[in-house]
Amino acid sequence: MIIEGVSYPSDSEAKKTLVDIGLRIYQKGFVAANDGNISCKVGPNTIWITPTGVSKGFMTEDMMIKMDLDGTIIEGKLKPSSEYKMHFRVYEENPDVMAVVHAHPPIATSFAIAGISLDKPILPEAIVQLGSVPVAKYATPGSQGVPDSIAPYCKSHNGVLLANHGALSWGKDIYQAFYRMESIEYYAGVLMYTGYVIGKQNELSASEVEELLVIKDNLNN
Repeated sequence: MIIEGVSYPSDSEAKKTLVDIGLRIYQKGFVAANDGNISCKVGPNTIWITPTGVSKGFMTEDMMIKMDLDGTIIEGKLKPSSEYKMHFRVYEENPDVMAVVHAHPPIATSFAIAGISLDKPILPEAIVQLGSVPVAKYATPGSQGVPDSIAPYCKSHNGVLLANHGALSWGKDIYQAFYRMESIEYYAGVLMYTGYVIGKQNELSASEVEELLVIKDNLNN
């Protein structure tokens, strides 16, 4: 569907992909129990979002909730994720974003708990796919403090760690948002092994990083 020159997935496509990504993050161990939430835009002011209190590995399409970005529920029998305001804020700050994924991948969440950003220039793929991943200051999950804490990063970054909480990523579609969550956890794992197990990290030079940033910019254009 094309609205105002922008292509959006249909309602059916959005619900199907939310279920798919929910299963993927559950199977990868990025969430436990009922953790995590995922959303996808289907119009300039309309999203589908996952329900609260349901395991992401056991969702069905009829569980999804359609909302406008003013918080009005348009369709759905269940309650939306209690953290929907965090998703709204990403869309508000960066209108180019089409999907948002929130999860608790163990290694990245450990960095979030430690207050350590993922910003060492050691892995070309991380620089190209992610750039740096900062830590947003702590706020109680579901509170207005969480949207406020991530707001400074929504246009300049591709993801963020939530202090003592988890990780958040976004993208031009739901799969890019998911891939960025995968990359965040992988990058965190490499940083953990090289920095705290092996104990040595050979960082790329400034000129090498600059070349990778050019590639990153070209991919985003």
